[in-house]
Amino acid sequence: MSAPVNVSVRDVKSSSALVIWSVSDTQPVIGFAITQQKKDVGMLRFIQEVNTTTRSCALWDLESETEYIVHVQSISVSGLSPVSEALHFRTAREEETQASKNKDEVMMEEVDVNAQLRAGEIIIIVVVLLMWAGVIALFCRQYDIIKDNEPNNNKDKAKTSSECSTPEHTSGGLLRSKV
Repeated sequence: MSAPVNVSVRDVKSSSALVIWSVSDTQPVIGFAITQQKKDVGMLRFIQEVNTTTRSCALWDLESETEYIVHVQSISVSGLSPVSEALHFRTAREEETQASKNKDEVMMEEVDVNAQLRAGEIIIIVVVLLMWAGVIALFCRQYDIIKDNEPNNNKDKAKTSSECSTPEHTSGGLLRSKV
């Protein structure tokens, strides 16, 4: 299996970048492994994506004004391909990233993210409340069935046992022993 080709970096910002590549092999690829390293530093980040057909990976939590080296490998059933050619890139300065955005763009991104989070949270809350309502309804139904069956049986048993436990005198009074 050959290494991924046409590896490039797009959307480089002060703390993130997007790595894109293509595959020339005909062998089925089940995933990719991306290594990210700061230039002249031994620290290495290894990202492994399996069961994907995506030919890109977002790098996050990068330091501004820092040089990075990226390699990409294909993963197949038989193992890993050789690494791609090293790709060097430098993240932007924080000021450059902020200056390139106008205020409307920043506000729209924040609104979209917050709206998505709120919508997701609302959906989860509604689902949980519906589940609780179902559990409570099921409990009430079972409780009514148990309540309807047991009290009648207990009253009948209590009556029967109390009637038989004290013998009545033929004249209607209770028998008493004289001591």
